[in-house]
This record gives sequence, structure tokens and C-alpha cells, in this order.
Amino acid sequence: MKKMVIGGIILVVVLMAATFFVVGDAFQGDDYINTLTMLGAFAVIAITVATALKYINQIKNDTATGELADEVWDGIGEFKNPIPSGWGIIFIGSIIWMLWYFYVGYPTNQFSQIGQYNDEVNEYNEKFKKQWKNPSKETLEAMGESTFLVQCSPCHGVDAEGIAGKAQDLTHRISKEQVLYIIKNGQNSLGYAMGAMPPNMATGADAEAIATFVAGGLKGDKPTAFSACASCHGEDGKGMNGMAPNLVEYDETIIAHVLEHGKKGAIGTMPSFKGRLNETQQKAVAAFLSSIKAE
Repeated sequence: MKKMVIGGIILVVVLMAATFFVVGDAFQGDDYINTLTMLGAFAVIAITVATALKYINQIKNDTATGELADEVWDGIGEFKNPIPSGWGIIFIGSIIWMLWYFYVGYPTNQFSQIGQYNDEVNEYNEKFKKQWKNPSKETLEAMGESTFLVQCSPCHGVDAEGIAGKAQDLTHRISKEQVLYIIKNGQNSLGYAMGAMPPNMATGADAEAIATFVAGGLKGDKPTAFSACASCHGEDGKGMNGMAPNLVEYDETIIAHVLEHGKKGAIGTMPSFKGRLNETQQKAVAAFLSSIKAE
């Protein structure tokens, strides 16, 4: 047993030295978490080796004692021995450590790279908001163009025409085919106050007439069937002050709703851009799209 103890002590020292060699800078700096983690590693090494030595010694020297359980399988029975006290203490201690570490220790009250990043982003957004509190129309359009080229052009193209029809052509409000698709299938993805547009609001010739009228910018003779649309979009089709999508142009409201909720498109679903653009940038994108819309 004496040789085992000496060997165990040597093993503990070697393992601790190896751990310190690999992460030797853990005790440097003001962050006590690194030091605490190193001490925890040392404790794990010492406890593991001590526990292993204890039970190896028991296996070699102890004899089976205690009361046999009633269940016997193939002549093999079990003793009604309590769990090892050391195992129980370590198990309870591990639970206590976990609770302390999760609720009191790192990372709740220590430095966090994610937290620092979020603070810096929030600080920058506040400075940006103050700098561009009242931008001119020209400034908004220029800002919107640069934002569009970075965030939107990969799908919609640098000219906003949708890359050979594979994504929404943003120089036009909406195509006849898209209007017919929405009339047939409904729409409930943009989060407007009016709620979901049900499918099959019009069929046949009525649907064709509405689609032609809307795709043409609501110009010319208004079809009678458009009254079903006007109940939410308004007689002028402009969405009743943001209560429903504007059918005439890309205004700030529809840009904000699409960026927040995303939208299903021909090449897949456009993801939500919520949090990626601030309010000023959203207005800028809307101003830019309005400046390039086709007549």
C-alpha cells in the first residue's frame, strides 16, 4: 500500500505539472476564473488518483461483508452495502459546484466577448442614430444604395432587377404573376395589423382583372372586383396608413415589415434581417428603391 501511495503522489505531481505546462499562463492577469479553473483541474486530478488508489486497495485487500440481498442470479448475489461515502460526498459536491458556477461564477459576473461586442454595437448604433437624425433625401438615397449593394444585391442584383428573374425585381412594385399567386394562396408572413389575407379572394376573370390593375400601378380603370382588396389595402391601394401592404410602391412600412419577417420568394425564403439594419438604414433602403422604381 505504501508503494501505491508514493506512486499516486508522483502521478498527481506529474499530471499537475503537465497541466500547468500546457496552460501556464492561467495564473496571470486579473481574471480569477482562469486561476479557479486551474485549481479545479488540480483538484480533479488529486481526487481521481486518490479515489482510484482507495478502490484498488480495497479490491486487493478487502473481503466481502454485509447482508446478502434476496435476489440471486446463477448463484451470484449482491450485498446490501451503502454507497461509498467518498463517492456520495463527491457527487453532492459536484452538484453544489455546478449550481455555484452556473448562478454565481463565470460567465455571469465576468468579462464576456459576446457582451463586449453587443455593447460596442449598441454604442455605435446610438452614435449612428444621432449623426443621421435628420438626413436629407439625397443622403438617404446614397446610404440606401450602399446598404442595398451590401445586404440585398446578392439575390436582387446590383441593378435591383432580381438576377434574371430569380428574385423579386425591386424596380417594379409587383408582377401580375405574383399578384395572381397571392390572390390564390393568400399571404400571412409580413406581420401587418390587418392580419392574414385569405386565399381565393377572387377567381377567374376577376382575379385576372385585379392582377392586371395592381401590376400596372393601379392606373387606368379600377375593376369592380378590386373592392375586395380595398377593404384592407384602401381604395388607393396604399395600405391604409400601414395597416396592410402598400400595393403602389415600396414605402418605409413595407420595407420594414419585409426586413423584419422575411418573405417567400422564387429562389427560396428571404431570411429575416431583424437586428441587422437599424431604423435609419431601413428608411434609406426604402428611399433608394423609390428612387429607382420603373415607370
